[in-house]
Amino acid sequence: MTTNRTDQEPSPLSRFGKGAAIIAFVALAGFGVVWAATYLGDMVGAAIASNDTRVPPGQEAEIEIPVGSTASDIATVLAANNLVESAAEFQTAVGARGIGSQLRAGNYTLVTGMTVEELIDVFLAGPGQDSGDVYRITIREGLTTERTIRRLANESDIPVARFREALTTGAVTTSARNMPAEPTLRHWEGLLFPDTYEFERSATAAQILQLMSGTMAGRMDTVNWGEIEARGLTPYQGLIIASLIEKEVRVATERATVSSVIENRLAEDMVLQIDAAILYALGTDDPEEFDNEIDSPYNLHINQGLPPTPIAAPGLAALEAAAHPEDTEYLFYVLKDEEGAHTFTTTLDDHNAAVAEARANDLIP
Repeated sequence: MTTNRTDQEPSPLSRFGKGAAIIAFVALAGFGVVWAATYLGDMVGAAIASNDTRVPPGQEAEIEIPVGSTASDIATVLAANNLVESAAEFQTAVGARGIGSQLRAGNYTLVTGMTVEELIDVFLAGPGQDSGDVYRITIREGLTTERTIRRLANESDIPVARFREALTTGAVTTSARNMPAEPTLRHWEGLLFPDTYEFERSATAAQILQLMSGTMAGRMDTVNWGEIEARGLTPYQGLIIASLIEKEVRVATERATVSSVIENRLAEDMVLQIDAAILYALGTDDPEEFDNEIDSPYNLHINQGLPPTPIAAPGLAALEAAAHPEDTEYLFYVLKDEEGAHTFTTTLDDHNAAVAEARANDLIP
């Protein structure tokens, strides 16, 4: 795929950063659901005696939401303690607001009779008192494994070497791909899900990375890869495509369109010509360092098909775009404005005209 160039005259690709992380508060310990609640008063006994299982309003219930709990786990806790009429009621309300991953762990004192919306707001706000034993780290989309572990080291005070060792010695596992007996950081590329995580201070490098690995595998399991598999590709190859989309796209609405360009070029046995993969091979995001003659399997100007691994960690939106490309005949795209939008074309002549316009507007070299 050609981006900021004509096919006759290659030139460096202008790269874009990604900013927003999908916010999710998850952690390492207590992956099961545990809780404790005490109900007081003769009114509860009277309700049970009369076969009315509803708990009168105004009764306090102390519950624990362990770090790592999902919205479903929280719903189960609430239902078990009669704080909601059913777990499904709470889950449906959370799903409607799209904030399931933002509910926070901790110890809560709740009161029976609260509405579902009131309960959701409580879990969004958190227990109200941060503990020095818990901290948060945000890993944004589009980072390499090396940059991810460096950020983890900076925020956790665990040496980078511990994270590197955990990934290369088999201490961390993944179900998203078959990992060699002696993996390198490159084998782990794209397999640590970018998100906001909540960790306990006692967490080890291996525990932190295992949660991130498991989260990526879990996110991949939520994606329907049927279209990918019908084309003879695997979900792991879908992850590779998602990483290319993550690095190429700045305007969210273009993800599925870029995915279609990749799909169309693969179908036509055309080299992808994705410059981001070359920059990955060079270990940089700086387009000034672009070199399309580099001898690397990530040089998609000369190597057919996909690169051997992802080139960055994609978010869920990029995964979905990889799995469900838009139905187009586009084979090319080039930058068209400073916000990062692209002009998509189907013929080389049209693409060359779009490239000339982008250069005239000083958008590309």
